[in-house]
Amino acid sequence: MRIRFDIAYDGTHFRGWARQPGLRTVQGTLEAALARILAGSPTLVVAGRTDAGVHASGQVAHLDLDDAQVGRLAQGRRTAGDPVEALARRLRGVLGAYPDVTVRRTSAAPAGFDARFSAVWRRYSYRIADEITGYDPLQRERTTSVRAALDVEAMDAAARSLIGLHDFAAYCKPREEATTIRTLLEFDWSRDADAAIVANVRADAFCHSMVRALVGACVAVGEGRLSVADAARLRDEGARTSAFKVLAARGLVLAEVGYPADDLLATRAEQTRARREIE
Repeated sequence: MRIRFDIAYDGTHFRGWARQPGLRTVQGTLEAALARILAGSPTLVVAGRTDAGVHASGQVAHLDLDDAQVGRLAQGRRTAGDPVEALARRLRGVLGAYPDVTVRRTSAAPAGFDARFSAVWRRYSYRIADEITGYDPLQRERTTSVRAALDVEAMDAAARSLIGLHDFAAYCKPREEATTIRTLLEFDWSRDADAAIVANVRADAFCHSMVRALVGACVAVGEGRLSVADAARLRDEGARTSAFKVLAARGLVLAEVGYPADDLLATRAEQTRARREIE
């Protein structure tokens, strides 16, 4: 049995998603809670591994249950409703009051579903407070402060100039033998109701530190240190640069993961695995 998990967390006090010995991580925390309910060694497969300090409102993972765990899940019939759906409520009970990670929903995964390899895109948001926004201590854990009045229109123009299929090596932390070619599907900036400046970034996939580097380049444009045209020029030069900063993790949220129709899930997973093996 494969179960889909829809997850949200405040990444402030986690050392990222991935389990690490001796460190508090999202995966480690959730798997420990699952072990209390299902026993064994539950292992979650996630749509995207977030770094230390990065938040999520729409993270997705899956879990394969062995026969013994299926049996323990069925014991949950004492809880009202379907035992798979009830698993989320049981997990929230184990995690306790006011946790910094929660499972919003658990559901039976459709045939062929793979949280990581079936995904067709990921969407992130990034929140900035500039001098116009002002500082709100209640938002400090999810907002990066910039000591300037930023030109949002210029930032938006720079962001939109980067959309498309490109080599984003200039905006990625290099990893040996990993491709930096990505399709940036959406990238735009606007002020929200609190006057904070929020980026919307969607791509088929992201390489390491890519969103925070893209955001950093746009902030440099908003400050007037780079021109709108510089964002695409730096991308096309294909080399890491000190022309902009990679901004902090605190403002970054994994907001949504997109999947194809159920009958295409398995095909998409096979295609993605094949491409990763080639890369």
